[in-house]
Amino acid sequence: MKGAPGLVATTWRLGDNQSMPNGDLFAAEASTRSRSTGGTVLAHCDGGARGNPGPAGYGAVIAAEDGTVLAELSEFLGHKTNNYAEYSGLLGVLQWAIDHNHLRVRLVSDSELMVKQIQGKYKVNSPDLKPLWEEAKRRIAKLEFFNISHALRHKNKTADRLANEAMDRGMGRPAAAPPLKAIPYPTKSSEPPAPKRMDPLPAEPRPSAPAAGEMLRGFVRDGSIVLLGGKTLPDGVFVKVIRE
Repeated sequence: MKGAPGLVATTWRLGDNQSMPNGDLFAAEASTRSRSTGGTVLAHCDGGARGNPGPAGYGAVIAAEDGTVLAELSEFLGHKTNNYAEYSGLLGVLQWAIDHNHLRVRLVSDSELMVKQIQGKYKVNSPDLKPLWEEAKRRIAKLEFFNISHALRHKNKTADRLANEAMDRGMGRPAAAPPLKAIPYPTKSSEPPAPKRMDPLPAEPRPSAPAAGEMLRGFVRDGSIVLLGGKTLPDGVFVKVIRE
């Protein structure tokens, strides 16, 4: 049916246990909110908890149809469960879309549980998640169009990074170091100091060559004469050997 001027045209609303065709949701009541300011936005959201429950956070990235990033969301939630964080990411995206009048939303999440609960394929039995699910339904009802789908984690990397950054902030961990700046090639006027090197071990002193006519003592081993005292003779020196 057609809506009155300035109102959102609506058709039907899903019951709590109904599934939706192609994952789409439609609001059943008209809204006084003006129509969406742009086309459909694509949002990826993710949530996590270290310890489950433990320090939790969510992250989300929202982009226009042409791929331009409109917003990145990242929030620390305190001591919560992983599923609580996943729902918080969904709620964060929905609230941003409503506040900025982007009323056509496609959302991707790697939480199969949350996706199928929003689609009506799974029941919400957790008393902690039920209020979040109900609030998500209320916010979805304010949109012109909403679609939610599941994707594997490797297709949700940016949202996963933002969720981890939120948890890091909450745990007081420093942010990842920025990339190192390129180091310019040194010029003659600004050459860097030579790198420090370890001093080499001092060389062992070599025994001095014996003087001419000096009496040397030694013994025979494997047909060769080995001089005592570690003494050596330079090549080409003639010697006289007297057997004792």
